[in-house]
Amino acid sequence: MNTLRLITSRANPAFKALSALASDPRAPRREGRTLADGIHLVADCFAHGITVQQLLVSESGQQNPQIVALLTHAGDIECLLLSDALFREISGVATPTGIAAVIAIPPTPQGAVAGDAVLLDAIQDAGNVGAILRTAAAAGVRDIVLGPGCAGAWTPRVLRAGQGAHFNLRIREQADLAATLITCSGISVATVARDGASLYALDLRQPVVWLFGNEGAGLSAELIAVAQQRATIPLAATSESLNVAAAVAVCLFEAVRQRQQLS
Repeated sequence: MNTLRLITSRANPAFKALSALASDPRAPRREGRTLADGIHLVADCFAHGITVQQLLVSESGQQNPQIVALLTHAGDIECLLLSDALFREISGVATPTGIAAVIAIPPTPQGAVAGDAVLLDAIQDAGNVGAILRTAAAAGVRDIVLGPGCAGAWTPRVLRAGQGAHFNLRIREQADLAATLITCSGISVATVARDGASLYALDLRQPVVWLFGNEGAGLSAELIAVAQQRATIPLAATSESLNVAAAVAVCLFEAVRQRQQLS
């Protein structure tokens, strides 16, 4: 295991760089790297062969047997030991587990989207984006396409919410969603709050390209117009809408349910 270099001052240049990476949502895309925080995420990085540039450990975290085990895989990776107070600032959670990794963001996948896919139109909340990625991976969807206005898929908050889903997905960002639809092989389904066909009346046994829109405004009129079908989730009469991450879960697992009936 590498020797841990202790950092206790906010004025330390290494800490300043880490703080900017953790706090600025534009930094990951600009720098091509991001922060994976927590034992589970760091272990997933190693398991999936993600390039780890630095390991960060809190003073109390270095006593955790799981963290000690992860550090044995560090090889020649630079390891920084942060005071507990500084680590909490980097982590952004009240009770961090005590380890994080600075990782290189994987390259954007090349080629056309194939099979099931989820296209996101200006979904701004990082928690929603992370939850959607986690749901997509659980439902067996592999291609995720984020249009302009979406929260950055590789920001620390979205990574934390995704809980490792990123490493099982093919993620494209800042994409022209309408142009992407032209290259997709599956049937395109725009999800709308009202006036679409009932989700449960659609045949979802074939590959589906799902379109989900902004938390407040929904899908753009342009995307609704070019989609082949429109779907609405039936809700109770007293309810006006459903959180977008919840709507994604309902739609994707309705497709899973229909396909399992064939087996």
